[in-house]
Amino acid sequence: MDITRAPDSGTDEPGDASAPPAPAAPASDSLGRKVRSAARWSLINTVVLRLGNFATGIVLARFALGPAEWGVYGIAQTVLLVLLSANELGVGLAIVRWEGDARRFAPTVLTLSTLSSGLLYVALFAVAPTVGGLLGSPGATDVLRVMCLCVVIDGVAQVPGGFLTREFAQGKRMIIDALNFVLGTAVTLLLAFEGWGAMSFAWGAVVGNLVTLIGCWLAAPGTLRYGWDPEQARALLRFGLPLAGASMLALAVVNVDTMVLGATLGHVSLGFYVLAFNMSGWPVRIISEAARRVSFAGFSRLADSPRALAQGFGRALGVLITGTVPLCVLLAGFAEPVVRLVYGSQWAPAAAALPWLMALGLIRIGSELAYDCLVAVGQRRSLFLVQGLWLVALIPVLLVAARLNGIVGVSQGHVLVAGGLVVPVFLIALRRGGIGLGLIARACVWPFLGGAVMAAIVLGLQLPFGDGPLALLVIGTIALAGYTVCVLPSRDFLRGVRPDDRPHRVRHRASAPGRPTRQDMR
Repeated sequence: MDITRAPDSGTDEPGDASAPPAPAAPASDSLGRKVRSAARWSLINTVVLRLGNFATGIVLARFALGPAEWGVYGIAQTVLLVLLSANELGVGLAIVRWEGDARRFAPTVLTLSTLSSGLLYVALFAVAPTVGGLLGSPGATDVLRVMCLCVVIDGVAQVPGGFLTREFAQGKRMIIDALNFVLGTAVTLLLAFEGWGAMSFAWGAVVGNLVTLIGCWLAAPGTLRYGWDPEQARALLRFGLPLAGASMLALAVVNVDTMVLGATLGHVSLGFYVLAFNMSGWPVRIISEAARRVSFAGFSRLADSPRALAQGFGRALGVLITGTVPLCVLLAGFAEPVVRLVYGSQWAPAAAALPWLMALGLIRIGSELAYDCLVAVGQRRSLFLVQGLWLVALIPVLLVAARLNGIVGVSQGHVLVAGGLVVPVFLIALRRGGIGLGLIARACVWPFLGGAVMAAIVLGLQLPFGDGPLALLVIGTIALAGYTVCVLPSRDFLRGVRPDDRPHRVRHRASAPGRPTRQDMR
């Protein structure tokens, strides 16, 4: 349950942890300006960093590292992400969600986060050889032990980073992330060309996370103070443990394919799959990651107004899907020529899995936004059940699919479970949270229609035009033009303009005094 405190109580203790949250007044102009500004900074930040990571990946794949090294890196990254999902026991989100003075309980959060992340690292250090062996890469032990130092660093950085998110300070976060990228990438490239292999990723990640910790500490001064209050700790754990469990399950869902492939097909096939999965994540990371840096804080402010929350979620989903669909369709349609052009012919086997992973990426964008919304309205039990169901259904499907059809089968199994089982369950959970299916359909219908038109154009023109760079540019331009025409009817919905807010060229009938209009009855 959420941590709450009676306003103006003057105490340092959280209120009844079972009481509903007390968010600020919804949808104020000030909040809207903060969210829009933060979203712009976050999008710029994410685009710039992802382009930089994209360029770095090309250099490493072409000139320094092969599929085997990428496979070891994929295993280490998977273990790290799963640990990061639980390293602070979910209590760090209280910094963003709390509607009082968060500095009152921040020292307790920092103590809990540091202790839990330190214990996780000690456990990982001990079992690293076993983990590497089970995942088909015994040589990953040292990489795991170095890379997972990021767990401890991230645990300490949770509190100052949470204050930046709470205040929508994405301009400051952009500077911090840029320094992280520059220094971390420099270390990775230097070590990779010196022959360090997958270990270059590990030390680059450690350096980058240290930069982030120092930057967040400087941008949010006074937040790195340790303290302990037993009552606050109990309330924080009641709030955070369900979220940590759901977050761990969510990351296990995204990364279980790496474990299955490493254990069944070896780290070379895993290297091809990791490259394809990273490519499929381009639109997810550029668009969805930028949105998620502000979505949870924004939904939390609207949680006390169901209608405002539903409208905010519908618009956010519409914007995300509209911006993501064309990128997914183009990458899926041009999979093989893009892989060969960007990474070289030695990586061509990765292209077979890419179209299916692009479909998975689109599903992930919607599910991650739904996740943030359900957390904000307190539906943590529903999230835990959804993620648990997803993981339980996914593991046997991926095990069978990997043996039947390799990396392509794993990609297909992901889409089958996500689209056929998880999406309907998420829709039910959202409906219980006050967000109807009609609003979700309105947000998605025009982008999906445009995506279908784009796919038809790409498939129809690729045969006569070929797959050269110029041909891809021409086909892509025509497909994007078709998509733009299809999504034009949704522009008012995306801007939040209601039908009765638009200026009319013809005189319309005035409603009778006191008689509700159709819009009022929605």
